[in-house]
Amino acid sequence: MKLLVTGGAGFIGSAVVRQAIGQDHEVINLDALTYAACLDNLASVADSPLYRFMQVDIRDAAAVEACIAETAPDAIMHLAAESHVDRSIDGPGVFMETNIMGTYNLLQSARALWDRQGRPEDFRFHHISTDEVFGSLPADPSVKFTEATPYDPRSPYSASKASSDHLVRAWAETYGLPVVLTNCSNNYGPYHFPEKLIPVIILNALAGKALPIYGDGSNVRDWLFVEDHADALLTVLTKGEVGRSYNIGGENERSNLELVQTICAILDEKRPGKAPYAEQISFVTDRPGHDARYAIDPSRIRNELGWRPSVTVEEGLALTVQWYLDNEDWWRALQQRDGVGARLGVKVSQ
Repeated sequence: MKLLVTGGAGFIGSAVVRQAIGQDHEVINLDALTYAACLDNLASVADSPLYRFMQVDIRDAAAVEACIAETAPDAIMHLAAESHVDRSIDGPGVFMETNIMGTYNLLQSARALWDRQGRPEDFRFHHISTDEVFGSLPADPSVKFTEATPYDPRSPYSASKASSDHLVRAWAETYGLPVVLTNCSNNYGPYHFPEKLIPVIILNALAGKALPIYGDGSNVRDWLFVEDHADALLTVLTKGEVGRSYNIGGENERSNLELVQTICAILDEKRPGKAPYAEQISFVTDRPGHDARYAIDPSRIRNELGWRPSVTVEEGLALTVQWYLDNEDWWRALQQRDGVGARLGVKVSQ
């Protein structure tokens, strides 16, 4: 297939691009190269004849239309998004522009291409979203997000992603555009931009800095290794039912405190310090509107498409820590970018 991947220089997008090219798909990477993008994520495929990069901002409707008209992809995998909750608290406007209007621009251009081509049945618009659109779960481990869970977004980020999900469904219902949707749990792994929890903990530990945990560390997340997620996304693209949504989870629930303690134990083994790294843990004022728990019920993708994660959180964290130890040049360059290393998401009075 010829795939157009939006946000292909980002964390999850680059994993999708690498795997798709590994499966002999032709890939056009459409990315605006905002602060969290890094073309070095794609060094392993940059010279492949199957790969092409186009610097396009999805907020620019004319540029999006020109790109899609020129490349005429068989499928669009839409991952481009502003995604950091703390940044959405400080500056929600760009989240509305990128995640809502950017998705609208892509849908309109995809629909125009699909119409021009005679509405081929095998065309797909795959919208990649988050489990955060469903809100917060109680502590009861038997309660999980399903595809039928009502939307209840609680941050500017999750509200903007919920809006984009609704747009995709509306374009499917109103115009017949053949879409599939996925909502994933928290991702982690190599190439994770160093403002997110796991890379922050790894890099702060190595630097001898405090390891910040919001509140009391009891917030629970379901952790999904990024390479597993990329595999699931390509599975949904090629096997998923048109109009259907699929929840993708790692089946690895951990509290933030448990997660950080696990990372510290791995670092104690791989890069011993003068004292156990867990002694650097510091509890900080909680994020405004911090959801208590996310957990995915992945029954649909498992039963209908035969997919389930292959990496446990312990295995994935060990791989991730080792990758950061081995790739210091990559993360040091990114630490100089705007906002990295600073506490964000506290400007609630503005």
